[in-house]
Amino acid sequence: MTKFLFDEFEGTTPEAWKQKIQVDLKGADYNSSLLWQTQERFSVKPFYTKEDKTNSKINLPKQGFHICQTIFIDDVKIANSLAIDALKRGANAIQFKASKPFDPKTLLKKFPGKTPIYFHLTFLDADFTTKLAEFCHSTNTYIQTDIIGNLAASGNWFFSLKEDHKKLEKVVSSANNCISVSGELYQNAGANIAQQLAYTLAHANEYLNHFGPEIVDKISFNFAVSSNYFFEIAKIRAFRILWQSLLKEYDVENKEAHIFTQPSLRNKTLYDYNVNMLRTTSECMSAILGGSNTVANIAYDEIYHKANEFGARISRNQLLILQQESNLKEAQNFADGAYYIEAITEQLTEKALDIFKQIEKAGGFLKQLKAGIIQKKITESALKEDEKLNNKDIILLGSNLQVNKADKIKNDLELYPFVKQRNIKTLITPIIRKRLSENLEKERLNHE
Repeated sequence: MTKFLFDEFEGTTPEAWKQKIQVDLKGADYNSSLLWQTQERFSVKPFYTKEDKTNSKINLPKQGFHICQTIFIDDVKIANSLAIDALKRGANAIQFKASKPFDPKTLLKKFPGKTPIYFHLTFLDADFTTKLAEFCHSTNTYIQTDIIGNLAASGNWFFSLKEDHKKLEKVVSSANNCISVSGELYQNAGANIAQQLAYTLAHANEYLNHFGPEIVDKISFNFAVSSNYFFEIAKIRAFRILWQSLLKEYDVENKEAHIFTQPSLRNKTLYDYNVNMLRTTSECMSAILGGSNTVANIAYDEIYHKANEFGARISRNQLLILQQESNLKEAQNFADGAYYIEAITEQLTEKALDIFKQIEKAGGFLKQLKAGIIQKKITESALKEDEKLNNKDIILLGSNLQVNKADKIKNDLELYPFVKQRNIKTLITPIIRKRLSENLEKERLNHE
């Protein structure tokens, strides 16, 4: 065929589109009427064209995403039973959370050999971790240990700077995939997207500075995604670009970042809690289309109920529907060529890189943490979000819009859903995860 179907139609330039829009505005200013500013301080246009296409080469996963079920280890036999059941019901990856050592032989009894397993450890025990890695002995096993993330979130090292690094060095010398950078912390504390990207990159760079480029294959990343649908797709893609750029400085090429993603808790609510299912569905789609390796959904009632079979089944089925009924099984490349997504990916990358360079110029991430600068920046961003929530520029359905005054929750609380006050001495000011609607919910609970 020598002539394309639409060759007879004349192309329209961006200038022509803008001129047409200006006419339709009937005298209103194009910039003030249709451009809007993001929290990251760049403008979003009302339309995008092929001139906005960036053709950025991103190291996306070669295969589609894994559906992960998260299970807390209290009793290893029960945790094993729950994991086996989840795998039979559609999950193909498991994240175990543990606050103390456990028996891996009992935990992984009758476990399918190639199943990706994530161990989220909130303690630091080098001997146990090395034995766990030796027992699993698989490239599909990820030990999510993050000594810097623990410092940032708690305000203290597990033991001390020197001791934590010494123990981690022992783990690194004998285990694969043994460091996970907790990028989700910054999202759940209220950082804007550019900050999340920059802080996660600078956080990871502390490990590269300490261990050298040979640690690259042992680092994975844990992200949280919120309800800003297209921006969250762009966030995951932007981080892959940033990671590639950083590794080039260490003379490392073509190393794909392994990204584990969960929906954010920041925008989840106690009241009208079923809306949380809509939020997590949108967020899981962002995680998938952004190119996450593994997606672990959260239950709609996670913030106030103990883990339960119904919540776990619904959260898993949401991902199964997206994977099998919405044809997103191999969707890691779906955003390629989308003018809008490519444009905001590039802008987020540039903003994050600027912040990263400022951090490195000022002495690095740890130094900025100890000085309280990272905490201050996140607090400023979080306060802006609080103000937008109060002004209804951010909408949480059922919390600050269309409130159901008959909705009661006090007698259904199994978990304390708010930030807990801690009276302990800390080395640094901790970065606190906090939900947006907490203040509104406390007031409503007091009046139930």
